[in-house]
Amino acid sequence: MTLQKWIKDRAIHGFSTFSIEDVRKTGMYSSEQILQNELYRLCSNKTIASVYRGFYVIIPVQYVLRGSVPATYYIDQLMAYLNKPYYVCMLNAAELLGAAHQRPQQFSVMTTFPKRLVVSTRNVTIDWFYRDELPEDALITKNTETGTIRISNPLLTAADLVRYQQHAGGLSRVATVLEELSEQIDIKSQFGPLSAFIKKVTWQRLGYILEHIIEEKEMADALYDQIHTIPGTLMYMPLSTSAEDNPSNRDSRWKININIQIETDDI
Repeated sequence: MTLQKWIKDRAIHGFSTFSIEDVRKTGMYSSEQILQNELYRLCSNKTIASVYRGFYVIIPVQYVLRGSVPATYYIDQLMAYLNKPYYVCMLNAAELLGAAHQRPQQFSVMTTFPKRLVVSTRNVTIDWFYRDELPEDALITKNTETGTIRISNPLLTAADLVRYQQHAGGLSRVATVLEELSEQIDIKSQFGPLSAFIKKVTWQRLGYILEHIIEEKEMADALYDQIHTIPGTLMYMPLSTSAEDNPSNRDSRWKININIQIETDDI
């Protein structure tokens, strides 16, 4: 049996990915160099794509012309191969929740330390983010072409967007996404599982945006009440992490130094 025939049979039986270890176990190749050459050839003719060192996705017909496969097609299988917990986060999670009006250029995935070396597919770059532990009770499951993936719930998505604001294109873009995402945020039910995972400063920034930028006063009030169930006092912090602090322009409720102007886009 050739590797190409083995891959075709694998796809027919519903397996969309494989590792180099899977191929080695078949005993098809006595030489590692011949195996590597064949994998390279199949990548070149767009039969498969290398999405991580030693891990491949079988390119389905609908993606052959692109020569790459969207990360939603294989991310769950890849993370199982790496034996790492994960969730799709930020703009990609917002898109899957129906709240991102511009398709993200990169695919954001949250996982746990330690960091690992990665290899990206052509035209698809995975942005890796890390926590010590994932907030499992704040994750939801979405169906994909090949099964399911794990994504952040609406409030965790909002918090991650604010925390990693520069990776999301700045706070104006974050606020634009939050205008749509806010329809799915329920502070009372979604805050509890996150209280131990999200820093107060993130909630402060999010609360300020909810109240003053997208004018979700009731939601902001609910978040304000929840923040004050966490021990400790609020300290004044800058709104933007990329601009110089401006303590002369302050919001006293959220303890935010307003060091940038946020303008949302028309959707």
